[in-house]
Amino acid sequence: MRIAIFSDCYLDLTGGIVSTINTEKAALEKRGHTVTVFSSAYPHSETELNNYAKQNIFPVPSCKVFGRGLTPIARRPKVIEKWLLKNHPEIKDYDIFYIHYEAGCSIAALRLAKELHIPSVQVMHGREDMGEAGLIPFGLRTLVAVLLNWFHSWYLPHPIKIHRDDYLATTIAKAKMWTMMVNHANFADLVITPSEHFKRKLIHYGVTKPIIALHHGIKDELISEPATERTFLPNDALRLVWHSRVSGEKRPMELLEALRLLHQKHTNYHLTVYGNGPALKRAKRYVRRHHLKVTFHGNTKFEKLWQAIKTSHLDILISYNYDTFGMTLIEAEAAGTPAFIVDPDMQEIIPAGSYLLAKGPEPVEMAAALEQIYQHPELITKMSQTMLKHRDGIRISQKISRLEQIFSDMVK
Repeated sequence: MRIAIFSDCYLDLTGGIVSTINTEKAALEKRGHTVTVFSSAYPHSETELNNYAKQNIFPVPSCKVFGRGLTPIARRPKVIEKWLLKNHPEIKDYDIFYIHYEAGCSIAALRLAKELHIPSVQVMHGREDMGEAGLIPFGLRTLVAVLLNWFHSWYLPHPIKIHRDDYLATTIAKAKMWTMMVNHANFADLVITPSEHFKRKLIHYGVTKPIIALHHGIKDELISEPATERTFLPNDALRLVWHSRVSGEKRPMELLEALRLLHQKHTNYHLTVYGNGPALKRAKRYVRRHHLKVTFHGNTKFEKLWQAIKTSHLDILISYNYDTFGMTLIEAEAAGTPAFIVDPDMQEIIPAGSYLLAKGPEPVEMAAALEQIYQHPELITKMSQTMLKHRDGIRISQKISRLEQIFSDMVK
C-alpha cells in the first residue's frame, strides 16, 4: 500500500506523537509499504530538505515567525492543499491518508482526502482541552479557544456544539476545544485512539464515526534487547527519570514541589530530566533555589535516553486528566522500569503491579507515594519483575498487523 502520514507534530519536535510516527513508519516500510510523511516544520536548509526527501519526509508550507521551542505552525489548509497537489501530484494515487493531530496540516489532509476520494484515518492522540489549559495563561484561555474553534470551523464543518457541563467541558474554553476535537474526528472515515478511556470520552461528546482503540507499540528491537531487573538497596540514591515535554500540562513544577517536600526527609535521590519546553527555565530556577538534586539534559538522542531509562528506579509520568496514552510508560515497560503515575486512567496502559500510583495529583500526595519506596524498597523489584514479564506484549509488530488489516479493509 501507499500510505501518506500527515501531522502537525513531527519535524523539529520530540514526544509521544513523534515516537509513534517514527516507529510505525519504520515498521510499515519493513513490511513493504511505501510511507510518506508530510509535516509542518521550521525552515530548513537545502541539505536538510534533501536528507528528509530521501526518507520520504516532506515539510509543508509553515509559518516562519515563531521561535524554536514551540510547535511549528502550518500555513492555512488551502495553501497546503494547493502545495501538495502542485509539488506532489502523486498524492492522488495514495491508498490511505493516515492523519495525526488537529491543526493546519491535518485539516488539509482531511479535506484533500474527501476531494480525492481517498480513505482517511484520523488518530486522536490527546486532550486538546487540557493542553490549551496548560499552555495558555488563565485570562486568555477562552479567547484562544474561541479563535482556534473559529479557524477550524472555516475549513471543517461544526454541526456538533459542545456546551459547558460537569464532566470534562467544565469551562467555555474546554467546551470549545471539545467541539473542535469531535467535529475533526467526525470528518474522517475512521478514528483511532490509543486507549479505551479516551475512546469512551470521544463517544460521550459525539464522535459517531467508527472508532478503534489501538495501543501504541515499541520497536521489536528494543524488546529483544536484554533488560535487567531493578533493585533499590538501602544505600542507593533513588534514580528518577523524566522524558516528557517540560510543559505545564505535564506538571513538572508539581513534581519539583513534591521533591522539595521529599528532600526534607530524604536527600538520597536524583531526578534526570530529558526534554524541552516552555516550563524549562522556570523549572531550572526552582531547582537552583531549593537545591534539589535534579539534572537537566534538554532534548537528547533516544539512544542516550534509553540507557537512562534502563538504569532508573522509577519512570515519571505525573500528568493528570491530560494524557490519553503516555508513550513514556511503554518505553518504561520495554526497559523493565517501574512507573510513577498519578492519573488512574494510566492504569490501562501498563500491567497491574508495575507502577506506583499516588493517591492524588497534589505534590504532598506525590511525596507521600515516593516515601513508600524508602519504607518498602522491595517494591521496586516487584514492579520491575512485572514490567519485564509483560514487555513482549508491546511489540510494534503486533500493532502493525492490526493497522495493516484496518487499512486493507478500508481500501477494499
